[in-house]
Amino acid sequence: MGCTLKPEEIKKVKALGFLHNKGTDLFNGRIITVNGKITAAQTKVIAEAAEKFGNGDVEFTTRLTVEVRGIPYNDIEPFREYVAKAGLETGGTGSVVRPVVSCKGTTCQYGLYDTFALSEKIHERFYKGYHTVKLPHKFKIATGGCPNNCVKPDLNDLGIVGQLVPNLDEDMCNGCKKCQVQATCPMGAAKLEDGEIDIDKELCNNCGRCIEKCPFDAIPGGMTGFRIYIGGRWGKKVAHAKPLSKVFTDENEVLDTVEKAILLFREQGKTGERFADTITRIGFEEVEKQLLSDEILQRKQAILDANLHVTGGATC
Repeated sequence: MGCTLKPEEIKKVKALGFLHNKGTDLFNGRIITVNGKITAAQTKVIAEAAEKFGNGDVEFTTRLTVEVRGIPYNDIEPFREYVAKAGLETGGTGSVVRPVVSCKGTTCQYGLYDTFALSEKIHERFYKGYHTVKLPHKFKIATGGCPNNCVKPDLNDLGIVGQLVPNLDEDMCNGCKKCQVQATCPMGAAKLEDGEIDIDKELCNNCGRCIEKCPFDAIPGGMTGFRIYIGGRWGKKVAHAKPLSKVFTDENEVLDTVEKAILLFREQGKTGERFADTITRIGFEEVEKQLLSDEILQRKQAILDANLHVTGGATC
């Protein structure tokens, strides 16, 4: 039937999370799930909305949002009101902090922290709290429960990975002919040499699989923490994020570091470039230095008030 809408009408609703179906007057309504977890009641409302306002189809995006297909332009506001009664909202577009993606580390056998709880805090503090803060480009965040990296934290602008750093007590090692620690280590970091166990810190990814595997308590426990990766990107130009040198043990410090990264990107990034490009231009060491200090947070309000990056856009 062709499209009868004006470009400004299409642009206006895109900011609300409605993506145009090319060649038509229809849209996909993008519903934010916070972190990929919704209730049975919310699922029911989404299904009802798909039948009432769309064509009955529901699609899941790679960022763990839900899209209802085939919504007419004039039904966009009624659709938003309908899903809002279940506590759901639309959005997730633009040069801003995007919806956080989380793995199922909360319930996964390998999960080293409560990924749903942390991702919900990130959603409230940065997706919603920074929703009106224009950035040079989109800023994607992923929370991974362990080094299995199921949500690909190192391909996000900022990724958080759970850590369990083994506490090795070499004095307790009996030099067993078949070392249970060595047999368990998936990275080949634990090696029995000259009758003693050693862990290569360059190879160890702090997955925690070796904890309590030694019958003589050579590794009775470990330090729980978080590794933060910055500068990842998936798309036409792929970039793998690099980890900050510090293993964080305080969740509040993790959240503050996320905020520092967003503020640094807003202040020092150039319109149209991703965070990876900003880091390359400034230098990883300089960015890390700023993220591990509190100077950026001290200038938070000035950075937020500055008239920067008003156009957004993309170069990649």
